[in-house]
Amino acid sequence: MTKASDLFVQCLEEEGVEYIFAVPGEENLDMLDSLSRSRKIKLILTRHEQGAGFMAATYGRHTGKAGVCMATLGPGATNLVTTAAYAQLGGMPMLMVTGQKPIKHSKQGRFQILDVVDMMGPITKFTHQLAGADNIATRVREAMRLAEEEKPGATHIEFPEDVAAEQTDATPIRASVARRPVAEAKAIRAAVKMLEEAKSPILVLGGGANRTTTGRMLTQFIEKSGIPFVTTQLGKGVVNENRAEFMGCAALSADDFVHRAIGQADLILNVGHDVIEKPPFFMEQGGARVVHISMNTANVDPVYFPQVEVIGDIGNAIWQMKEELVVSPEWSFETMYRAKAAQKAHDISLSNDTRYPIFPPHLVKVVRDVMPDDGIIALDNGVYKIWFARNYEAAKPNTVLLDNALATMGAGLPSAMMSAILYPDRKVMAICGDGGFMMNSQEMETAVRLGLDLTVLVLRDDSYGMIRWKQANMGFEDWGLTYGNPDFVKYAESYGAIGHRIESAGELRDTLDKCLSSKGVHLIDCPVDYSENDEILNVKIKELSARG
Repeated sequence: MTKASDLFVQCLEEEGVEYIFAVPGEENLDMLDSLSRSRKIKLILTRHEQGAGFMAATYGRHTGKAGVCMATLGPGATNLVTTAAYAQLGGMPMLMVTGQKPIKHSKQGRFQILDVVDMMGPITKFTHQLAGADNIATRVREAMRLAEEEKPGATHIEFPEDVAAEQTDATPIRASVARRPVAEAKAIRAAVKMLEEAKSPILVLGGGANRTTTGRMLTQFIEKSGIPFVTTQLGKGVVNENRAEFMGCAALSADDFVHRAIGQADLILNVGHDVIEKPPFFMEQGGARVVHISMNTANVDPVYFPQVEVIGDIGNAIWQMKEELVVSPEWSFETMYRAKAAQKAHDISLSNDTRYPIFPPHLVKVVRDVMPDDGIIALDNGVYKIWFARNYEAAKPNTVLLDNALATMGAGLPSAMMSAILYPDRKVMAICGDGGFMMNSQEMETAVRLGLDLTVLVLRDDSYGMIRWKQANMGFEDWGLTYGNPDFVKYAESYGAIGHRIESAGELRDTLDKCLSSKGVHLIDCPVDYSENDEILNVKIKELSARG
């Protein structure tokens, strides 16, 4: 016979789980005891459940395997809600394990009791309370399978403490061998026929295309066809953005140079589209036709109603299309390339502005210059995210980690920490606004304790900058969105990290170089100037884009 918590850990080991990120409570003590004897799973103790959840989700984003996090009942479980939504909307496989009071003979009444399973229902792919030890193996296998199955997302198991202490003769279940279904030949033929008849086709790469095989097949497709491509924010890096065919990232909803390029297309191959992302284009009757290429059928709405759907493994579908495609001599991309050239000239004119506090386009240029192609930047949520999505060209998948699904604050630092754990030989930088950084800044202690090599760039404007920008755009008084900050250098040092402060634009590059080439956790306090967001991201772009 085996103790139930020991079996649970054995099941996770069978799934290949490497880490459990956790803030345990007394209801998790059996699991904690079982984990202490595991030779395959490392416990990473975080300072807040959000830190644990964001790290688990980022593990899933990088590896395609479900990251695992653990919390106790009540407030522990509610603190995982944001990270569950983050993983679910962003397509990141993750399993959450939460504790619970005894469900058979409890002496504490309803103390701390919430219906966590029901709470998790709308924001997960699977949620279940274990009522007996004999079901552990099947429920863990099902939770992991569903978390990793397209579209990946969050799953949840509640593990009551009396069930964790039970004995069972059940054993772990091995994962079955499964292959993804492939797209039907007639759908491939219909898509290729539309492509061959088009005059100015374009590829739009979304978050669902962010898979290793898919990126490789898309690169081969572009090399053969010469068709230009754009990305959504979650599609960045799927194909090397240094390629000549890259027309830009749809970081804004409309009126950017990239939208001018998309607007010239008469056929859009929309790869890995998901309605959780801001639409990279809007369909209208009589406009460009759209081929939807995805593992899942299209969610139709007034601005998205594709004429052909190619449903199945995306990488295989792109390969089939590449093999069947006859490149058309009638294709013309001249106007798209003019839009790209206009954006390049525009961006260069801004990136050389060395004002202080630091101007965002210059900041992006310097970060791009100092980061190697396999370096990873993990962004929190704020107006700077738009600048990085637009101007930071990603050479490899999952080197620009941003969230344009839930678009939560607080994820940048934990995501960077997970990246540094997985890839200790690569340069990793968290880029956070001061507001988002302070939401989970306590994880600096975790980063130092784990001995990570990590640079944390805190962009300080002493306000919730994006909301303040929108407030001004709507004609409201500048009110209610500014705050004070700690001395970030001393704050970093209090955790055992190394603090730096940028006091001129000329210091930025040298400081970043120094931090990225040094061991340990470094925090850089970098004042930024967002005063021209409205002019740069709207008025000037519309004006210059109209000139072509």
